[in-house]
Amino acid sequence: MTEDTPLTTDGGTDAEPSTDVALDPWGSSTISDYRKLFEQFGIEEFDESEVPTPHYLMRRGVIFGHREYGRVVEAMVNDDPFAALSGFMPTGDPHIGHKLVFDELIWHQEQGGDTYGLIADLEAHSARGMSWDEIDKHARDYILSLLALGFDAENGELYRQSDNRVLQDLAFELGSKTNFSEFEAIYGFGGETNVSHMQSVVTQMADILYPQLEQPKPTVIPVGPDQDPHVRFSRDVATRMRFFKVTEAFASFAADAEELPFIRAAYSALAEAADDDEQIRCEDAAEWLTAEENVDTATAAAESAADIVDAAAPDDAARKSAVGKLRAAGKEPLRPRVRFLDRNASEAAFDALVQAIPGEKRRYEEHIDSFELSAAAAEDLAREVELDHDGYGFYQPSSIYHRFMTGLTGGKMSSSVPASHISLLDDPEDGYDKVKSAATGGRATAEKQRELGGKPDECPVYELYAYLLAQDDDAFATEVYEECAGGERLCGGCKEQAAELMRAFLEDHQEKREEAAELLEDLDIDLDTDRRGLGGEEDEDAV
Repeated sequence: MTEDTPLTTDGGTDAEPSTDVALDPWGSSTISDYRKLFEQFGIEEFDESEVPTPHYLMRRGVIFGHREYGRVVEAMVNDDPFAALSGFMPTGDPHIGHKLVFDELIWHQEQGGDTYGLIADLEAHSARGMSWDEIDKHARDYILSLLALGFDAENGELYRQSDNRVLQDLAFELGSKTNFSEFEAIYGFGGETNVSHMQSVVTQMADILYPQLEQPKPTVIPVGPDQDPHVRFSRDVATRMRFFKVTEAFASFAADAEELPFIRAAYSALAEAADDDEQIRCEDAAEWLTAEENVDTATAAAESAADIVDAAAPDDAARKSAVGKLRAAGKEPLRPRVRFLDRNASEAAFDALVQAIPGEKRRYEEHIDSFELSAAAAEDLAREVELDHDGYGFYQPSSIYHRFMTGLTGGKMSSSVPASHISLLDDPEDGYDKVKSAATGGRATAEKQRELGGKPDECPVYELYAYLLAQDDDAFATEVYEECAGGERLCGGCKEQAAELMRAFLEDHQEKREEAAELLEDLDIDLDTDRRGLGGEEDEDAV
């Protein structure tokens, strides 16, 4: 969505803008400018027009960013398998901020995805010091609300980290591909960090990849942006677990990602000018890249390729290093090919891949070159051979990110500040009162409001309409926005309407929770843990 789309709300906070954004999965992250996430972390801007029947959170810009969500959308469109998973750390009551993730999971389930909801109880115990009795109580409340909102437990899976032995075995395997220096760099862990906290991170990597254990498939993780460190880490670990890396190549030597676009540009230009039977050699490409009249053309082609694959923009050093490698290769023919690099393959798997590659191919000690397969066909073949030899064949997980809800008192919505949020367990009258007492984006007087209009993009009450109360009715959300911005809607009446809608929502939700309690009895999930452990104070958590 563009910035001037009326339904888009910026989920603003009172935090002062800063040069860099710090994303802390266990802290109190606030974000004043979501565009910095695109620049600093490579999160891509979300475009709801590419999604069939997008959820209203997508249409209104509440879901603002993603990592490789197109793969999931493609699976939806083609009726191919895909999955969605998200977790809930049971450190307090579920509230309306958590409902965003509940709704995203349920929507993906309705689109045909295999859907997983997990209770991150190991994380709650290790990172927040919650007692197991507290965790049991809150876990029950999260699951009841998820069921009450429409999660189909018969066609989805609910589990606790502590009870899932398959998950724990996967976490052990993933741990062999991680090291402490990464925990330091990504999470700021140090000598004072307890080992169980570090173990819980590896368990979360396993959570994210768990839906692919029976069958590799595109998987989306709907979360707030503060959880992006977990997503990035899990994407890296998924790649490290693969037997083979499939990449592009043009000669027997290895070219890095920055050099390849220059080599590709040289090959394309020489191939276009060559006769049908003329062989292009590496030294020819080196000369082409060195010629002054070709430097700008090659750089432009390389920059275009970098944009397409979301890579770093090339520089002249990459061009010069490509020239050096091409000159060293001399008269070796320059031919496009797909390369299979051996990462973790057994000898049997490597031999099987050699046999499975059709057409012309060349085997080297640690890689195989195919001259006839497309990149997509090569990826499929590599995954097929890996699965046949007891590998996982993981796809890198995808993610979508929603904006933080502003607290009703302004600033961050937090479980540890009751007045800042509305719990899904609140008495409906208390929910009504909290909305009536909420901060707004209105002017100082009714006269100024009529003259200048309100500021819905800075208003926690408008967010309640956009994120929750308007539900699927975009026309109603637009009406509230435009009437406020145009000065026709005053804050008193707007809050009264929102408060009544909130009361009605809570009444309905809690009735459905009572109905869901009967379903819960039949689920294979233990909510009465027989565990010993040290409890601690609940820490503040971000939404």
